[in-house]
Amino acid sequence: MPKRIEGFPGEVVIVVPGMIIETIKKNPLISSLYVTDIGFYPNAKYHHRTRKEGISEHILIYNLEGKGWIKIGNIEHEILPNHFFIIPANTPHTYYADKKEPWNIYWIHFAGDKSHLFSKIIGQTKEITPSPVSRNKERTDLFVEIIVNLSLGYSRENLEYTNLCLWHLMASFMYINQFRQIKKETEHDVSSQAINFMKENINKPLKLSEISSAIGYSHSHFSKIFSEKTGHAPMEYFNHLKMQEACKWLDTTKLSISEVANNLGYSDPFYFSRTFKRIMLQSPAHYRKRNQI
Repeated sequence: MPKRIEGFPGEVVIVVPGMIIETIKKNPLISSLYVTDIGFYPNAKYHHRTRKEGISEHILIYNLEGKGWIKIGNIEHEILPNHFFIIPANTPHTYYADKKEPWNIYWIHFAGDKSHLFSKIIGQTKEITPSPVSRNKERTDLFVEIIVNLSLGYSRENLEYTNLCLWHLMASFMYINQFRQIKKETEHDVSSQAINFMKENINKPLKLSEISSAIGYSHSHFSKIFSEKTGHAPMEYFNHLKMQEACKWLDTTKLSISEVANNLGYSDPFYFSRTFKRIMLQSPAHYRKRNQI
């Protein structure tokens, strides 16, 4: 098939110079994950690339429209709209746009000694299922954010900012549900409802039955949903919220520890202190003293 040698109309490409990459590698803030190349190819007809030895960076290709193909070994992956693929570093590969419906892709080469932490989304086709909460524009805005700032030069501030943005961009691909969370209607979110109820009743000794009843779920069903969403059992989460509030009072008031405990619904200040120490890994008295130094 024909291969495009020159650029594509409307394309954007940033290649970070090798000497700048060496500077990045010496910067502990960004050396663990950084951009080496980034760009956008709209309507990339005849786009074709073969690397028999691969390259030392991972390559992320995110397709917005049209389609293309990525071949690794004997396996050819079809890349449709809203699909992305990360080609592993040092892996021979070929990729190319479909002849009739060429892809429109944002792409990025990235490296760093922590880049392997994204291994669970490397080397496989992933779809970002269209949804009213997809946040696709916000994701492409992150690409643009990096491109624009890199185009302004390679000052220390620009390099640090753009490569810290890369963590956010990669997280948007690895944690799709979490990236979408901000657009979900929290009033229909059981966990959000429960947390709001806990905060409104932070001064009370709530029981699990009271929280689940307020949300309108059975104890077991509510506990399962809440634990899956937050990673904590409801009452443990409630205790964490109480300890956050306790820290605020210990920091900003002269209330005694017994008074703080009472304000949080603990009738037994010794039980409060044991709970505080279990969660904060220090006693309330030690916490207050440390923060007064």
